[in-house]
Formats: sequence, C-alpha cells, structure tokens
Amino acid sequence: MNTLFIREVKILWDKVDKYSYLRHIAALNGVESVELTASVTFFVGENGSGKSTLLEAIAVAYGFNPEGGTKNYNFSTYDSHSELCNAIKLVKGVLRPKRGYFLRAESFYNVATAEEEYCKYASPSDNIPPLELHKKSHGESFLTIAQNNFQSNGMYILDEPEAALSPQKQLTLLAEIYRCIKGGAQFIIATHSPILLGMPDAEILSFDSGKLHKCRYEETGSYRITEMFINKRKAMLDELLKNC
Repeated sequence: MNTLFIREVKILWDKVDKYSYLRHIAALNGVESVELTASVTFFVGENGSGKSTLLEAIAVAYGFNPEGGTKNYNFSTYDSHSELCNAIKLVKGVLRPKRGYFLRAESFYNVATAEEEYCKYASPSDNIPPLELHKKSHGESFLTIAQNNFQSNGMYILDEPEAALSPQKQLTLLAEIYRCIKGGAQFIIATHSPILLGMPDAEILSFDSGKLHKCRYEETGSYRITEMFINKRKAMLDELLKNC
C-alpha cells in the first residue's frame, strides 16, 4: 500500500500554453503522470534537463512558497518559477504530514533573510530562537535549516541541497534525511550528488536521454563520471585538457 503524502504527480498539458518552452523540455514533453513509490525520490539529470522545473512546480502546487521555506512563508523577491505549477495535479495519500519544507539552493539567501524577519516579529510565547543564518557559513546555514526543520512525519522538497555542502556534510545531511524517513517522512530531491544518491532504498528518476525514466544508482551520470575521475583521473584530465 502506498502511504506516501504525495503518491502521484499529474501534468495537465491543456493548461500549458501551446507556445510555452515547457513543451520543448524533452524529458517532460508528453509525460502525463509520474508515480512516486519510495520515501525518497531523486530527480537526476544534466543542467537544463527539467528536473528542477518539475520539482519547483510540485513544491508550489503543494502549497510551498516558490522561493522556499515552510508553508507559512509568504514573501517574494523575484518570481522565477514557471507556469508548470498551474498544470500540476497532485494525488495525495490518506495521511497528512505535520510539517514540511521546500529548500532551494538558488534562493537560500532570500529564505535566510525571511527567517530572520519572522523570528524578529514572532511572539515571545512562540519560543522561536533566532537561527542567525547570515552569521553562519553557507554550508552551516543549510545544515541548520535541515536540523531545525526536518522531522518525522514531514513532506520535504529539496533542490540541489548539496550546493553548499562539503562531502562530509553531505553525509551528515544523508543521515538526517534517513533519520526522518524512518519516522515516516517523504523527500523529493533534485541533486547531482553521488553521495546523496547513495541513499538506501531510494528511487531515482533520470531526466537524461530525452525521456523521464527510472534508473539505478550506478547508471546515473553523477556516479559514472565521479567513479571514472577517481579511477582514471590522469587519463581523463589528459583528454580534457589536451587542446587547451
């Protein structure tokens, strides 16, 4: 039985303008339904393949602020999200999460600023300690957000969370995510990280090769290129740099 908070993502193409660039994203063109079957679903693919476009649309359709944060965040510094969110229909499970968060590497600075403002005007009875994200390094701020917001029984959507994290901190994040899914949380994550992609029992959806499809960890470009570089670094560099 599928007990996930988001069980299926449907794309209603009749709600997308016929001249929209969305129709030219090969991996998405013609896709009417994406079924989610695991507590962690990864979107992988080259830059521009459409993974963040779909992820962002899912987040907005679910009720998150387009720039990130919890469902209670309501601010806008620059509207960069696509019209795809208006064409997304989410098939939800019978259970409802107690919490959630949309984390975007691209607009994290704006979320950190909003976090400070919300804490400033919160009632003392709310007992919300200031996170002081701007006083921390980028990577420390990312982990602070994860450790303060990721809990059991939550719905979390992450766009390239590894962007600010060292390999060691990516392992820390992986452990945080695993802790949450053991408590019934669900994650949808767009990533290039071969470390995060190693999450046990995760489902990986690839946007490469012009078609959205499931793939194994060892088939991802992130894994294959990293493995090749580690094992054949000199040969790769010689070939890459020979005409420079």
